[in-house]
Amino acid sequence: MTVHRTTRRLTLEDQAAGRYVRVPFRYDGGGSFEVRLTYERGGLSPLVPFPRGEDRSAAVVDLGCEGPDGWRGWSGAVRDRFVIADDGATPGYVGGGLVEGEYAVVLGLERIPAAGVDVVVEVEVPARSPVERDDAHPPAPERPGPRGLPAPAGLTWLAGDFHAHSRHSDGSLPLSQLVAAAAGAGLDFLAVTEHNTVSHHQLLPELSREYGITLLPGQEVTTHRGHANAFGDIGFVDFREPPEAWRAACEERGGLLSVNHPLQDDCGWQYAERGHALEFWHVTWFLDLMATGPWALWERWDQSLPVIGGSDFHTPEMGYPPGTPTTWVLAEANEPEAILAAVRAGRTAISQPAVLRGGVLLRVDGELHALGADGAVAVDLEGRRRVVHGERVVLPMGGDGGLVRLESADGSLLAIA
Repeated sequence: MTVHRTTRRLTLEDQAAGRYVRVPFRYDGGGSFEVRLTYERGGLSPLVPFPRGEDRSAAVVDLGCEGPDGWRGWSGAVRDRFVIADDGATPGYVGGGLVEGEYAVVLGLERIPAAGVDVVVEVEVPARSPVERDDAHPPAPERPGPRGLPAPAGLTWLAGDFHAHSRHSDGSLPLSQLVAAAAGAGLDFLAVTEHNTVSHHQLLPELSREYGITLLPGQEVTTHRGHANAFGDIGFVDFREPPEAWRAACEERGGLLSVNHPLQDDCGWQYAERGHALEFWHVTWFLDLMATGPWALWERWDQSLPVIGGSDFHTPEMGYPPGTPTTWVLAEANEPEAILAAVRAGRTAISQPAVLRGGVLLRVDGELHALGADGAVAVDLEGRRRVVHGERVVLPMGGDGGLVRLESADGSLLAIA
């Protein structure tokens, strides 16, 4: 057994010089290694993605790893240790194929107190702890039948969610339980978008077959100045590069980049880059469905870009399922490539969860259909309003391609198309 121990004091000067610190170590074989990070933590729970009232003066140091063969994974502040072995790895990290050479523990200086913080990094070879396994798969739920939604020949409306997390980053559920929850919510597809890692990508095809739901490989490219989802089986997108490089990587590899929750508290979007799409309806809009801030943002955004929604699902304890809100895509097939092609073409709509509570707006052959929305009010970007009368109505609105929203009588958001 070999233990490499590094002690370092991190200060605001370190953070000002660069947000990431590498702690190198050499791996000369042994089948596995274990990394442990120790520092004085505050009361922040990393499993609560939108925390209120936590100690903002406490240190938050993120944890990741890269090796001679590339990026090995990231767990942010949710873990203080991980194992990478020839036969697997802690969720969030890529196991197997350990080559000898120089590795590095990568520390993210998310929050550093004014007085600084002492950190201790230990690397033990071989690992002392076992690899965490996801062996208890829940049973597959029944899948929804045909919805009877209007669509052109050869296309189908699919219900999905473009933003969700498992234990491969800061979610509370093993990956199989996340997928089962999405299938149980009646979704046709789910994008699994872990923070700064693609360790889950290789597991998605088998889980897709097991649960009868299409799974989109994704990565939430996460920085202190904003988050974006990189969709597609495109490998790791380096969050340490500028956003223009994220977009270029997606384009070169056949993926798609979507800006996430641009107005969200301390992780709003502060870059000039606009990506290929916008997560316009993030779950936090449910905190106040009458809020107009997103519409003010849209007036200043690139309105040629498609809009999608994201539940940012982390844990059932937050009280809502995947698909809150639900994004509808008009696709040629329920396959990852076809779903992304539909987004690129702008064939999207967003609503409250997929059971069609409160109605949905869908664009079909240039017409705007309001379904299950009797008594609701449709509003366009110029403020023009039209009351919906009936359960299946074609509205004379939105012909210019501008977004139209569906509201309840009190102004609460129901759907967008």
